[in-house]
Amino acid sequence: MEEEEEIFESNLQQQHAVEELNFDTYLSSLHTYLGDVEDTRHRTAFLDAASVCNLPLFSLPGVVLFPGATLPLRVVEPPSVAAVERALAQVDVPYTIGVIRIHWDTTNRRMKSASIGTTAEIRQYGRLADGSLNVVTRGQQRFRLRRCWTDAEGVPYGEIQITDEDVPLRTPRDAFGKLVPLSNRSRSHAISHMLSSRAFWPQWVYHMFDSYCLAERAADMWKQIVGAPSMDSLVKKPDALSFYIASKIPVSESTRQELLDIDGITYRLRREIELLASIDLIRCKICQTIIAKRSDMLVMSNEGPLGAYVNLGGYVHEIMTLNKADGITPVGPSATEYSWFPGYAWTIAKCATCRTQLGWLFSATKRKLKPSSFWGIRSSQVAEEIRRNR
Repeated sequence: MEEEEEIFESNLQQQHAVEELNFDTYLSSLHTYLGDVEDTRHRTAFLDAASVCNLPLFSLPGVVLFPGATLPLRVVEPPSVAAVERALAQVDVPYTIGVIRIHWDTTNRRMKSASIGTTAEIRQYGRLADGSLNVVTRGQQRFRLRRCWTDAEGVPYGEIQITDEDVPLRTPRDAFGKLVPLSNRSRSHAISHMLSSRAFWPQWVYHMFDSYCLAERAADMWKQIVGAPSMDSLVKKPDALSFYIASKIPVSESTRQELLDIDGITYRLRREIELLASIDLIRCKICQTIIAKRSDMLVMSNEGPLGAYVNLGGYVHEIMTLNKADGITPVGPSATEYSWFPGYAWTIAKCATCRTQLGWLFSATKRKLKPSSFWGIRSSQVAEEIRRNR
């Protein structure tokens, strides 16, 4: 009952936030700060499951790309520019790169690459006068990284194997057999009856493995917490829904990688339901200071409350947007140049306790623009999840 009240309160707060918001969330999903980019007008066919191929590889710190998610890139370094040009020109897998997360391994004190990544289709790109590229990509298929190397010209490559994804499962309508109580029959006869029945487990057991039932449950929880619009179309596609929630849920990057690593729609949805039911507080990764609650999430993009954006130097940040936050201090002057959210100026924001840069404060440059301000918190600076006591 207590959890239901918290979710109800969260939903009311989100509805209140939506009523005050007049910002066009479609604008932020266009990544207009990248300037003029051309549509490649090319849509890559999906690669065969279990197929192996070599792709130009982008190893990105703090970024976990999921199928269906948008990833903008500001490609500055010559080897990376060459990697994009190779991808645009390659014949066997055109307009496609591989994206994999890298992170600092504290045990071995070196950068370590994840084993599971996602192919990304180049959908838009533009070349600047200095030779750098602005690129917008979209996640396509999961893959396992078999090996990686740098060729003679310094271009990073990876040998990948496309993941053989399962299909959504639905429990047959007539799968639930009626069991005769043990008190009315002998134990041996009852066991024989159960073994010969098409189904002898309770209905809730089957729902644990029914992709569509799990999708409905996850979508309902997501809508209650985030206040998102109808997700009926995604519920009909449990695989797409599982990737959508995984790409938007406000958790640490390591937990997001865990979700990407999971094989099986059912298992991914069950893990997401567990996270949605248990996660309440968002904390600083370094000092564990409480930054916000999940009820503070604010949707400032039509792609959801968490998305990827790239700065002028080419560093990609995955940020979650919040309507309020505690323990964070804006530092320095505000700027409108290269703002990810048109109409808002950004100011660097640091943890008031440990002074780690957690993200940015975005402030409206026009009085009538709502919300007047909000926070963008880097998922790479969010602590591992602490589950609520039940």
